[in-house]
Amino acid sequence: MIRRQRLAAGVCALLAALTAGLAFPGPAAADETEQAAPKVELVLDVSGSMRTRDIDGGTRMAAAKQAFNEVLDATPEEVQLGIRTLGANYHGNDRKTGCKDTAQLYPVSTLDRTEAKTAVATLSPTGWTPIGPALLKAADDLNGGDGARRIVLISDGEDTCQPLDPCEVAREIAAKGIGLTIDTLGLVPDAKTRDQLSCIADATGGTYTSVQHKEQLTDRVGQLVDRAADPVVTPVATEGAGACSSAPSLKSGLYTDREEFGQQRWYKVAVEPGQEVRASVSVADDRAVNPDYGVLLRAVTLHGREIVRGEAAGDGRTDVISTGLRYPRPESDDENASAETVCLQVTNSFSAAAGVKTTPGLPLELTVDVVDGPSKAGDVASFGLGRGWWLLGALVLAGFVAGLLWGWVSRWRVAVWRTN
Repeated sequence: MIRRQRLAAGVCALLAALTAGLAFPGPAAADETEQAAPKVELVLDVSGSMRTRDIDGGTRMAAAKQAFNEVLDATPEEVQLGIRTLGANYHGNDRKTGCKDTAQLYPVSTLDRTEAKTAVATLSPTGWTPIGPALLKAADDLNGGDGARRIVLISDGEDTCQPLDPCEVAREIAAKGIGLTIDTLGLVPDAKTRDQLSCIADATGGTYTSVQHKEQLTDRVGQLVDRAADPVVTPVATEGAGACSSAPSLKSGLYTDREEFGQQRWYKVAVEPGQEVRASVSVADDRAVNPDYGVLLRAVTLHGREIVRGEAAGDGRTDVISTGLRYPRPESDDENASAETVCLQVTNSFSAAAGVKTTPGLPLELTVDVVDGPSKAGDVASFGLGRGWWLLGALVLAGFVAGLLWGWVSRWRVAVWRTN
């Protein structure tokens, strides 16, 4: 009896292993494409409030210096790092002058740890909090090149240079399509500081962290610098048109654009016979919007006939809404058959909340992939499974055989029990 049970269990395990092997093929080879050196600029608030002693018994400035020293020691060799300050040099009370007080303490370059540490050691809490101007300058410091670019802003208070709203500045930076991310850290923040720093991070797809302790600050800054060294795909900036005839032609890749409230944008993709175009779009509500909105992605012909569509709706409880579509073009017996132009239309139904600026438009990210199509174009219409039918069949067969074996073992055990 024990041998029979082990045999049945072994058969079931073998079938499960074969099924898992079919469902989860081995990993593909990693992309070994060499990427440009990542750039990071640490932007530190050196305003007068940084003298406050409320982080582990020491001043906020002391905690920031310690964090910088430890992060500089651990910065990966491939990362080009710079340091910019705000409120570090002007001691007076003239607001206009104080709001220009931002300077690059250490240029974005291959890191000389001793020189950078020496520069940080000279800092003393002084003046105003011009976050907006500092972000604009930091974006210029990181301009150029194709690698990942990241600003890490460390501040303990609100910007004191309104009406230049740093949140609007962050949106303007993101609208340039340069792939720059701003992460923010608030030192013992109040509610207003937290909201402002969160808004800055959200506008560029970054993160916000509230910091209460020295170790927490060191760990988080170190994580963000290390993250810049991770391989990333930087979206290519493009600008959709108001009609398909004047739309930009896109190839396989990741693209970024801006779309105003209620606007539609057009893009073109060339699809050869036997190829399939796969497209997806994500639109982020990076500011307060009214609930009940949607995003529509359509593939249409040059003559306006709809081929396929994807749509999604939201109710205000998410910050990104996404949808996608697939269109396989059948193979042709005509050797001279030309590529078909597929027009992609992206439309949104967002509306701005009261008092919210509508410019720049909402961040839009579009992914386009043109690949060899399935053996038959109709395969994709089979409940969306495409070539996955063979896998479904294998799973059904494995489940059927396993069920028979389990039923036979169960009946045999019941028969033995009754006999005994």
